Amino acid sequence: MRALFNILAQVFRSIGANKLRSFLTMFGIAWGVASLLLLIGLGEGFRSGQRRGLAELGTDVIMMWGGTIPVLPEQHVGMHPYKLTVSDADAIRAGAPDVRSVTSFIQRSDLKQVSEFSSAGGQVMGIELNYPDIRNLPIAQGRFLNEVDATQRAQVVVLGQKMEKLLFLGHPSLGAFITLNGYRFQVIGVAKKIGRGNNDGDNQKIYIPLTTMQELFPITGDNVPQDAITSIQYQPLTEDLNETAKSEVHKIIAARHGFNPNAKEAFEEWDTIKSNRMVGLIFTAMDVFLGGVGIVTLTLGAVGIINIMLVTVSERTKEIGLRKALGATNRSILFQFFLEGLTLTGLSGLIGIVGAALLMGALGSVVGNNDMGFDPPRLVPWSAAMAMGSLMLCGIVAGLYPARQAAMLEPVEALRKE
Repeated sequence: MRALFNILAQVFRSIGANKLRSFLTMFGIAWGVASLLLLIGLGEGFRSGQRRGLAELGTDVIMMWGGTIPVLPEQHVGMHPYKLTVSDADAIRAGAPDVRSVTSFIQRSDLKQVSEFSSAGGQVMGIELNYPDIRNLPIAQGRFLNEVDATQRAQVVVLGQKMEKLLFLGHPSLGAFITLNGYRFQVIGVAKKIGRGNNDGDNQKIYIPLTTMQELFPITGDNVPQDAITSIQYQPLTEDLNETAKSEVHKIIAARHGFNPNAKEAFEEWDTIKSNRMVGLIFTAMDVFLGGVGIVTLTLGAVGIINIMLVTVSERTKEIGLRKALGATNRSILFQFFLEGLTLTGLSGLIGIVGAALLMGALGSVVGNNDMGFDPPRLVPWSAAMAMGSLMLCGIVAGLYPARQAAMLEPVEALRKE
C-alpha cells in the first residue's frame, strides 16, 4: 500500500512540475466533456418540453375536423365542405375496434360572455362528459359537468383559469352567473391552468354541455346537419395502433359522407402520436450527432495527452535510467507513467462533468417552472456514462503507450542521454 501511495505522490509531483502544460491538457478534455454533456442536456430539455407540451393537449390524441370533398365521387373539381356530426362520433364508437375512446365538441368564438363585473370574448366549448378523459382539463374549484347536466341540457359552465380572472376580476365565481349571448348560465367549476408561458388559449375557454350547446348555439349554415360539430377527437387502443385506428375512422367517415376513404385531402386531422414520434426522432438524431462530436473531441484530447506524455518520457529519460539502474522494474516504470496519463484524463473528465452539472443547475434556476416552453437542461445519465466510458478508454490509451515507451528504455542508454 505504501508503494502505491509513493507512486501516486510521484505522479502528482510530476503533474505539478509542468503546471501550464498539465492545465492546458486538462482544460481541453474538461471542455470537451462539459460541452458534450451540456449540449445533450439541452437537447433532452427541449425533447422533454415538447413531450410535455403535447401531453398538455391530451394523451395519445388524434384530432379530426371536417374537410372538403368532391361534389361527385371520383372527381377533383367542384369541391364542397362537409361537417362532422355527433352521429359520426357514435358510429366510430360502434364500428372502430381499435379506437378506445371518442369525444366530440362544438367550438364557437362568436358568443359574448358577460358577468356582473366584466365581459369577454373567448371561445365557448360544447363538450361531452368524457372530454377530460381525452383532453387535459383538470378542475381547480367546484366540479365538472355531469350526466344530469347533459340530460337536462343544463345552463351551467366550467370556466378556464384565465377566463375566470377576466370575467370576475378576483371576485368569487363559484355559484355566480354569467350570460352567453343573453342566456343565463351558472358557474359550477373552474379549471386549473393549462399550458406554459403566454400559451393561454385553453385557459380562456368556457365549457358547457354539448347538448346545451346544440340546443342554444348550434352550428348553422347551408346544408349543415342538425347535429353538426366542430371536431371529433379519439384515442387508439395503443400508440402503435394509431395508423390502424385512423384507417378505421377514415372508412367510417368516408362511408357516411359519400367519398373515397383513400382521399387523404378529404381529412383534416392532427395525429399527436405521430408528431411526438417525429420530435423524438429529431432529438435522437441530434443526440447521436452531438455524442459523436463529443467522442471525437475526447479522442483528440487523448491524442494530446499521448503527445504530452511522450514529451514527458523524453524529458525524463535520465531519471528513468537512474531509477532502473537503482533497481526499478519495468513494471513499476510502466505503472507510474500509465497512472500519470490516467490521472490527467480522469481529473479532466471529473472537472468537466461537475462543471456541466453546475452550469445546468444554474440554467435550470433561470428557466424556472418551464414557462419558456422547454424543460431545464439536465445531466442525462447515459451521456455521463458514455463520457466516463470514453474517458476511461482514452485514459488507458493515453497512459499505456507512453508508459510502455518509458519502460522499454535501456538503463545505460537512458543515463547517457543528455
